[in-house]
Amino acid sequence: MDQNAVEVAGLTKAFGGVRAVEKVSMKVPVGQRRALIGPNGAGKTTLFNCITGTFFPTSGKIFLFGKDVTRLAEHRRTAMGIGRTYQITNVFHDLTVLENLILAVQGNSRQKWVMHRPVSAFSGSLKRAGKELDRVGLTDRTHDSVQHLSYGERRQLELALALASRPRVLFLDEPCSGLSPGERQRIAEIIREFPQDITVILIEHDMSIALGLADQVAVLHRGSIILEGTPDEVRANPEVREVYLGKV
Repeated sequence: MDQNAVEVAGLTKAFGGVRAVEKVSMKVPVGQRRALIGPNGAGKTTLFNCITGTFFPTSGKIFLFGKDVTRLAEHRRTAMGIGRTYQITNVFHDLTVLENLILAVQGNSRQKWVMHRPVSAFSGSLKRAGKELDRVGLTDRTHDSVQHLSYGERRQLELALALASRPRVLFLDEPCSGLSPGERQRIAEIIREFPQDITVILIEHDMSIALGLADQVAVLHRGSIILEGTPDEVRANPEVREVYLGKV
């Protein structure tokens, strides 16, 4: 039987009297590309936060690769193979592109960082950083300060930082937010080329991007999943097409 990378069972997250996530159950097999769609306030990011460990759920269970992690700390889940990007870019603007990647690689390395040693002394980390920069198309910006990158290039860097942690399952929270149409297509191409053994779960408001990348789609409304299916099934559903997809 195929293993699930992520399984959520009856998950509820309440903030006072408001239930941001309501009895959500979902299984995401290893290697699948799963999109979460729905309007603002549907509970998508709250669901992400519960699965990754930023929040503990009010009730329900969360499993990563078959292990119950419902009450496991966020850093423990990261050590199990969770990677994540955020709606707002999260990089060190005063460092170079390479320095950002080196820090990300070293954060997951058994080799300890020593402040007085030059970066060149960490040959393994340099090789890994170079590989990820090439994967996202930033090799020619290696030694540039992040503050000189365009917003789209910073999004590309965030993908490289997430991949540098060698994730088994990667959560992408609106990776195309704020980007031009051309930049969105570039990000989509990068995600499409991710290794197939990395499970990808993404929130994305650009439906052409979300449905173009996903194997399966979950539609959230008022904290609950109202439909799960293939991109074609979601497109063909009258309620979803009218309320969420518009002319897509």
